[in-house]
Parts: sequence; C-alpha cells; structure tokens
Amino acid sequence: MEMDANCTSFVAVGDSFTEGMSDGLPDGSYRGWADLLAALPQPSAGGTPTSPLSPGFRYADLAVRGKLIGQIADEQCGPAAAMGADLVTLVGGLNDALRPQCDVERVCAQFEEAAGRPAKSCGQLVLMRSPGRQGPVLERFRPRMEQLFARIDEVAARHGAVIVDLYASRAPADPRLWADDRLHLNSEGHRRVAEAVRQALGLAAEADWDAPLPATAPPGRFARRAADLRFAREHLVPWMARRLTGRSSGDGRPAKRPELLPYEG
Repeated sequence: MEMDANCTSFVAVGDSFTEGMSDGLPDGSYRGWADLLAALPQPSAGGTPTSPLSPGFRYADLAVRGKLIGQIADEQCGPAAAMGADLVTLVGGLNDALRPQCDVERVCAQFEEAAGRPAKSCGQLVLMRSPGRQGPVLERFRPRMEQLFARIDEVAARHGAVIVDLYASRAPADPRLWADDRLHLNSEGHRRVAEAVRQALGLAAEADWDAPLPATAPPGRFARRAADLRFAREHLVPWMARRLTGRSSGDGRPAKRPELLPYEG
C-alpha cells in the first residue's frame, strides 16, 4: 500500500503507546512514534519529499495515556472522523487486555466500532498489531492479545486499512527498546515504530526498523535485582494503586495536540 502523494494531514488516535510516555519534552509532554512520523518527509504531489514542517502539513495527536478502547471510541474517534484527515492511525485495546478481568469479545467489538468511525472519512486508516516486551507478562496475556489482533486483521480487511505488524517482528520484543516502566517503548523503540509505519505506507526505507540490536552481555544478578526493585517502587506499586482505586493515569488529561495544526517538529 502506498501513501497518497497528496497527504497533508495526519491524526493519531490511541493510548499511551501513541502518546509516548518515555521521551519527555520541556513542556511536560512526550514525543512518541506519531510525532516522529509527522516529522518525517512526506511525498509531495510531484513525487518528491516535502517537509511536514511546511504550512501545508497539519498534524493532530488525540492519544491519551491509560485510555481503554471504549473510551478511545467515544472520546477520540468522533473528533478524528470529523477532521477528515488524509491519514489516521488507531492503536488501542491492550490496556483492556492487560487488566485482570477482560471480556475480550467485547473489546474486539469496541475496537471494530472505533475503527469504523474514522474509516468513513479519512483517506487512509492505519491499524497496528502492537509489540510485546519479552517476559512473563507477554506470555500470560498472549491469548487475549492474539484474539484482539485477529479481529484487527478482519477490521483492516473490511476498511482497506494498512496493518503494521509489530507483534510478529523480532526487534520490538527486545527489552532494550522499552522504558524503565517495562510497559512503554523508549526513544529508540518509538523511532523504529515510526519507521515501520512509514514503510507500511509504501514510503522509501530510511533504516531497517526490525534489525536486531547488537548482542551484549546480560546484566549480572545484583544489577537485575536492583532494576527489579526500582521498577516495583517507581512503576508497579503506583500502577497497582490506580487499579485498586479505579483511577487511570489519563483521568482529566487532555490530548496534547487536539487540533489539526502545522507541526513545529
């Protein structure tokens, strides 16, 4: 699938995976793969790259951390559809799948509803089979994820959407592409996702986004234990507290780019 040569607008929809959550900026926001994709050269009508930093290219990022797929459908997909953008990316559903109690069939139905809204008005819809970090968490929730991804494939076929399959790739499972919270990608991880989306849209490759990272010696036992303790203190305990109190990291938080505006990079 090749990206429309006249693409001048891009809207990202989703949760923390799209918002970023690892590469902090001075204004308190985060730089995620969607921001990096918006800053990559896009093809012009003449077939040569033109920078999205020009006034003709507009970008909105409606993704908010912690959102479940039903919330994404209700809060983001309507506005995204109304924008009528040339390109819309939708990534969501894993926050639901990672909860202790999850009705996967209901999540699949909500994803189908979410995708259907922007699909009617956008030029090209992009869906994603998200990556999973190697470890016991992925193995525990793998059946749920694969059930969701199978429905995403069906939805993509129905709407002519592009699928970016990170789940089946090699590199994104490497723990070195994930932030200290072990839930979100780090800067290099986001760079690779942006490149994967770019190539799925038919644009010329800038790099091999799925290339394995160089082999390194594994950390020693004491280093692993220190990292585990730091992870539990700084990330796991706060996450459990939110689950027990019914709170979300995205409660009351607005989208960082709620309108289609020229992107400053």
